[in-house]
Parts: sequence; structure tokens; C-alpha cells
Amino acid sequence: MAVFSLCYPFNPPILCSLSSDIPPLALNLAGSLPATRRRHKTTGGFVVSSAHSNPRILKPNKKSRYGQMLSPYDSDEDEEEEDSEDDDEDDVAGDDWLLDDDFAEISDYSGKGKKAKLQRRTNAKRGGKKGINRSWDLRSAKSEESESDEEDMDIDIGGSSLAKKRKKETGSWGIEDRGKVKSRNQYPRLSEEIDMDEKWIPLLDYLSTYGLKDSHFLQMYERHMPALQINVLSAEERLEYLLSVGVKQRDIKRMLLRQPQILQYTVENNLKAHISFLKSLGIPSSKIGQIVAASPSLFSYSVENSLKPTIRYLIEEVGINENDIGKVVQLSPQILVQRIDISWNTRYMFLSKELGAPRDSVVKMVKKHPQLLHYSIDDGLLPRINFLRSIGMHNSDILKVLTSLTQVLSLSLEDNLKPKYMYLVNELNNEVHILTKYPMYLSLSLDQRIRPRHRFLVALKKAPKGPFPLSSLVPNDESFCQQWAGTSLEKYLDFRQRLLLKDFARKYEKKR
Repeated sequence: MAVFSLCYPFNPPILCSLSSDIPPLALNLAGSLPATRRRHKTTGGFVVSSAHSNPRILKPNKKSRYGQMLSPYDSDEDEEEEDSEDDDEDDVAGDDWLLDDDFAEISDYSGKGKKAKLQRRTNAKRGGKKGINRSWDLRSAKSEESESDEEDMDIDIGGSSLAKKRKKETGSWGIEDRGKVKSRNQYPRLSEEIDMDEKWIPLLDYLSTYGLKDSHFLQMYERHMPALQINVLSAEERLEYLLSVGVKQRDIKRMLLRQPQILQYTVENNLKAHISFLKSLGIPSSKIGQIVAASPSLFSYSVENSLKPTIRYLIEEVGINENDIGKVVQLSPQILVQRIDISWNTRYMFLSKELGAPRDSVVKMVKKHPQLLHYSIDDGLLPRINFLRSIGMHNSDILKVLTSLTQVLSLSLEDNLKPKYMYLVNELNNEVHILTKYPMYLSLSLDQRIRPRHRFLVALKKAPKGPFPLSSLVPNDESFCQQWAGTSLEKYLDFRQRLLLKDFARKYEKKR
């Protein structure tokens, strides 16, 4: 029997155990609504009480590794150290949401500095049974045999059910190498900061194969200590299942740092149920891994009490067509784990009051760029609207631009919108009203497309007199060379490369 636990009064119910049988979207979403919705006096609709907005999104105050303040609205940089991308690539409808790491985290931190003893006591209260998940230890073969029944038990999140005893096969990870596990000296920082248990070492050794280090384990401990008490075989089974549904091995590290509870989620009662739910939305199997990697916290939300009501709200209250739901979730998986009723109502009311936006226009914006529902009004939407006003655009013009290219609301003012505007009027000799006809200009890379094509046509003396035609920026490179430059693609690419090198050298000299 499925058991759920409400851990916080205003947070979504955290999943303890779920059935893996997920009926199709069209048949079963409505059945879960009566218990999870309530009438709202002001709107007349229902609100979903099973998800909440992320304060890190609405009030961004994090700093980069260099000390600068960061905002999800000013760049598309991944917050991971090893990944970074240009924030104004030509294909704005691609998989760029994977880089929006700011829009993903919902789970709560465990208190920093808590000792293992205190954590165990807390876990025991939540589970009603022994709160410490049985871990591997270095026992003699005889003691292992006598205690094998205990050793294989793995307590689920709420302590509501015990994982079935798993048969230990000779070829499983850790069996052959039990005598080769590292000592606690291999994890000096973890040993120094906390009361580290030797029983954790096999799990730490296994997780190290995904690139996690001593400092990462400390982060996992501070966020959710019980995750380090998981049986290594159980952890292996769960991570291998995630890999089997398309999660990349390089993403496992980031997922565990953000949501270490994943190690506790059983395959049969949790992971499979959530994957089946995503597939029921029409999301292709090839995209499942990307969605899970972008929003691993979705596994902590009940399918019946949280995820399905969120989808039903998007269909019935917001007005997203059921056939478009899968695409919306692909563009912004985090939409599943936020307080969607508040996010929608506040942004719809703001855009309606500020720009006179009709409901249909706002719905179009959400369909094209559902990240809109994550952006802060004061720090994200309003500054960009005010910028467009400052360059001479009327509210009706701004509405046309945003309805056609909602991604404008995610672009940096200083590094993206302002430089492109200055190039538009000073170099291309265009007026700002042209943006209502070619809003995609704002989504194109200034360094990789706008400037190279303009200067290439000027160098060939094929640039038309007067305002530079923005239509020449729209086609791909090959079509541009055929239709506008009348030259080979290789010649244009060589020109662009040399131009980029000159610009880089110029910027480098300025910094010296």
C-alpha cells in the first residue's frame, strides 16, 4: 500500500512509496484532483497545494566562483564547473534548458554541522523503525553469513516499507573487492568534519567512480546524511537504472549533489513510477534522461498527489493543450516541481497589467518558454520590459516581441540585449521598430552571426545601402552564402574565424 508523508505544511508531500503502475495521462489525472485541490476565493479556480516556488529562483543571490553576483536572467551558463555554453546561440529552441541549473532545485538542506548520532535519531523518528540503513562493513565471512538477512535490508524514505532482500551475486560491484576498499584516511575532510562511519566506505568508493570526491561527500552529508548509509548494492541498482533510462554518467555527480536522496528511492516503487509518468505525457524515451538530469528533485514528489495535479492545472486552468504538455515539460522540467498556481497567476496578472497582455498571449509565452514561470518579476521580467521601453518601444511592440520570442526575458541586459541594440542602430543603421518584424535578431549571437555576416557583406561590397537587411541574418550559413554573399561557405567560415581571432586579441589587449 502506498504511504505518503507531509514533511512541511506548505511543501509538497514527499514520496515514501509508490506503485509503479501509472495509468495514461488522459485517463487518470482527473481522479487525483479532489484530494489535492481547493477552491480559491479570488480566482474561482483551484490551486495546487503540492508544489512550491523556489526561493533561489525568485530571489537569486548566489555568487560565481569568482565572487560576482549571478542571476538566472543574465546568462545561460551552467553552474557546474566543468560545463559552460554561450548564452545566445542561434538555436534558441534546443536543449539549452539543461544549462539552466538555477531552475531545478527544490529540496531542503539538512542542518549543517549535525552529527551522525543526531541524524540517526531524527531518521529513526521518521521511519518508526531503525533509522540507520544497513550498510556494508568489513566483517568476517562467518559473521557475514549469520547476519546476511539484516545486511540486505534497505529502509525506504519514510520507513514505510523494506526493500526486498537482494541476492548477492558473485559479479556484483564490491563483492570481489571487499578486501580492497579504501580506509577512512582516503576521505580526510569527511573524517575531520563529521563522525564518519567505517561502514560508509564501500559506498563512497563506488560513488567515487562517478567523479565524486571527499568534499562532495561532505556536501551530500550536509544536505541529506542518510544517503551515505545506503547499502552499496542498492545504490548501484538505482544508479544503473537511471543510466538505463538515458541519464548520462557525467550527470550522476551533479544529480547526487543536488538530490542525494536519489540513493534512497527504490527502483520498483519510485523510480519506475516517475519514469512511467513522464512517458505518459508523450515525452519520448530519448529525452527522459535529460529531464531527470535537469530536475532530479521530481522523484521526491508524489505522482498522484503532486505531479498529476500540476499537469491537470496546466491543462485546465492555464490553458495548455494536452498535446503540448510533453513539449512544455521538455523545455522546462522544473515546471513539475514548483507551485504552479501561484507562479501562473502572479505572472499573468503582471503581464496583463504592465503590457495589457491578453490571456492567449501569455499562454503562448508559456508554451514557447515555460521558464517564464520561474523568473522573478522584480529582478527578471520588469527590468527587461523597462529596457525595451527605454529604447523607444511601446507596450504593444514589446508584447509582439515577447509573444514571438519569449526567450528575450532570459537574456542578459549588459552582455546581450544592450550590445545587440547598439550594434543594430550604430552599425546596421536600423531603427528599433524593426525588432517587431525580426524579433529573432535578439536571439542571435552577436559575435558568431550578426557581426560576421554584416562585415562579410561589407568586405564583398554587397551590403545594401541604407539599413542593413535583418533578413540576411535569418538563414543558415550555407543559404546565406548562396543567397546573399554569392560565394562559397568555406570562404565565409574562414572570414568569420579570422574576425573572431581579431576580436579576441583586441579584448585581451584591453584587459592587460
